[in-house]
Amino acid sequence: MKDKIKLITVVGPTASGKTKLGVELCKRYGGEVISADSMQIYKGMQIATAKPSEEEKQGIPHHLMDFLPPDQTYSVSSFVSDAKKCIEDITSRGNLPVIVGGTGLYIDSLLNNISFYDKQRSTEISDSLRELYNSEGIDKLLEILKEIDSESYERLKTERNPKRIIRAIEFYKTTGVTITEQNKNSRLEESPYAPVKLGINFENRQTLYDRINKRVDLMLKNGLLEEAERVYNSDLSFTSVKAIGYKELFPYFKGELSLDECVEKLKMETRRYAKRQITWFKRDKAINWLYPDKVNSFEELFSQAVQITDKGLING
Repeated sequence: MKDKIKLITVVGPTASGKTKLGVELCKRYGGEVISADSMQIYKGMQIATAKPSEEEKQGIPHHLMDFLPPDQTYSVSSFVSDAKKCIEDITSRGNLPVIVGGTGLYIDSLLNNISFYDKQRSTEISDSLRELYNSEGIDKLLEILKEIDSESYERLKTERNPKRIIRAIEFYKTTGVTITEQNKNSRLEESPYAPVKLGINFENRQTLYDRINKRVDLMLKNGLLEEAERVYNSDLSFTSVKAIGYKELFPYFKGELSLDECVEKLKMETRRYAKRQITWFKRDKAINWLYPDKVNSFEELFSQAVQITDKGLING
């Protein structure tokens, strides 16, 4: 059997410190970062998506970041295809891929070697479903999904992600097969990857929430309001329009809410997003969790990460 490709994943909620840990791991192991963030892919969306600065990157190459205009859509299948190419490129140069991000669906689909049937897409169906969503809301979409794919309905009813719900309905209407069944069949081919999985979380959830609140304040100080206004006046894709950090400020530009009200809404939505991220990643029992609020310094946290990674790379 062909040896599996070794790589590292660094996952966790927003504002947990994934970027710094990923960069330090790259410096130690000769790695390059592959970003697994569904919003950092877009050009011009710098502050709200918390893209690392050149100083924070410390010279480490970062792939799949800041490359797509915000009026274009991007899917999980696009990510899997692009990430596979990046992994091949990085390993061909003798370097180690380090996947860093909080978009769990992207990472799981890549590591589980999920295959997709994008050639069987119907823009006519998806466009009509988006119109239905805009006119009647997400509950109508969930009602349709429940009738054709109860398993996907149970999986998506709490997340209430319109893009994923529309995709599940479209897939069935296009192929006659549920996306749940397709996903099961696509897992039959073994994954080519041997990942060392690291996750960052906080024993005290309030510590994370305080970090999120402070990050939002810093974003505003660094020009988030101006960036959001520019985005508000531009064309956004069905994917990028969901970016947290913009849509919460739109009511301020419309004169519907005060800035303070919008900022509080932004902080709340970011905290909720972090909670959903934690719930997603906690399902993966192979993730080795690191807790910044249980150590005295980043150096101590990094030392724990290195011990886990050394063992994982040897045994992997």
